[in-house]
Amino acid sequence: MQYTEIMIRYGELSTKGRNRKDFIGRLNGNVTKALHEFNNLTIRPKHDRMHIELNGNDAYEVIARLKNVFGIQNFSPMVKVAKNMDDVHHAALALIQATADKNASFKVNTRRSDHSFALDTNEMNLDLGGYLLKRMPTLHVQMKQPDVTLYVEVRKEGIFLTTEKIPGAGGMPVGSAGKGMLMLSGGIDSPVAGYYALKRGIDIEMVHFFSPPYTSDNALAKAKELTTKLVPYVGSITFIAVPFAEIQEEIKSKLPESYLMTIQRRFMLRLADRIRAIRGGLAIINGESVGQVASQTLESMVAINDVTATPIIRPVATMDKNEIIDVAKKIDTYDLSILPFADSCTVFAPKSPKTKPSLEKARYYEQQLDVEGLIKRSLDNLQITEVKANDHFLNNDMEEIASLL
Repeated sequence: MQYTEIMIRYGELSTKGRNRKDFIGRLNGNVTKALHEFNNLTIRPKHDRMHIELNGNDAYEVIARLKNVFGIQNFSPMVKVAKNMDDVHHAALALIQATADKNASFKVNTRRSDHSFALDTNEMNLDLGGYLLKRMPTLHVQMKQPDVTLYVEVRKEGIFLTTEKIPGAGGMPVGSAGKGMLMLSGGIDSPVAGYYALKRGIDIEMVHFFSPPYTSDNALAKAKELTTKLVPYVGSITFIAVPFAEIQEEIKSKLPESYLMTIQRRFMLRLADRIRAIRGGLAIINGESVGQVASQTLESMVAINDVTATPIIRPVATMDKNEIIDVAKKIDTYDLSILPFADSCTVFAPKSPKTKPSLEKARYYEQQLDVEGLIKRSLDNLQITEVKANDHFLNNDMEEIASLL
């Protein structure tokens, strides 16, 4: 079937009232970015629909890119015809013949935003249903759960027909909620947190702590590779590698082992917050899940959060581990996340970390360190990379890496 365009339905954007125009504008930019490799597409955003004129491009190749664009409820490959019934009849018959079995059940579902058109929705349903039954008498009408539904939209610019409504990614257009800094480890949880942040319209930059020689080049490459898995939802992502070895060495040499994790996380949060301020972010995002590990108890969160007043968003905070794993598999980060390359969060992990650290003790122990000097030296040596969809960072073949598991 030769489709002429794709019609995008907004979903949640329809609730945005006076701000709707801004959200649609943001979605238009994201769709344009996602489809930049296609030639001759025409994208026309309107207040209730977005139309993409294909101009000879394959509808399903375009749809494959659109599936990763947040802010879309669903979309349909459409045939657009003039507002006369002969053209509508011919297009409807061609669609049904191309997409339905000859003995299928069907119904017609018409929406009419152009109320000047001669037939109302009920009349259009009856007219098209009768025409199709005459041309394909083995079809039969079924109003509930038919094998195929012919969707018809009567609009000012023409009549649009399809038999498909393909689910979109949902959520809000990326960038519509501002920018946040995602604290990306090498584990399972933080990429999932990043996915959910993107889905709610937050444009993310990755903040990853690395500690050579205690962490390897593969550990840093793994974090960048995880970033590539989220790039299709946004186009490109800034990756900020933060040197952390000196800070960890200082903490380990001067402070009680039981508070190593708490103080270490306080430094990470300080650094993420300083980077956020430098780069114009509004919030910090992380993959903490309440009670999952020692640093993620409520008492630990209180002791760690003490260093900033910036909002901290925890998208997976109340999810079970298996729920997080299911999403990680869905977004294709799970296999990378379980690769055995130690990161900054694990190389200095104490055997018995405090699960209920004292805020007062955490503050006291930090007085023994040159906090500002350590922070400054780390910030002076940031490594900033722009990660794109086709980038590849792990030198090893994935099958070879999997053999390490």
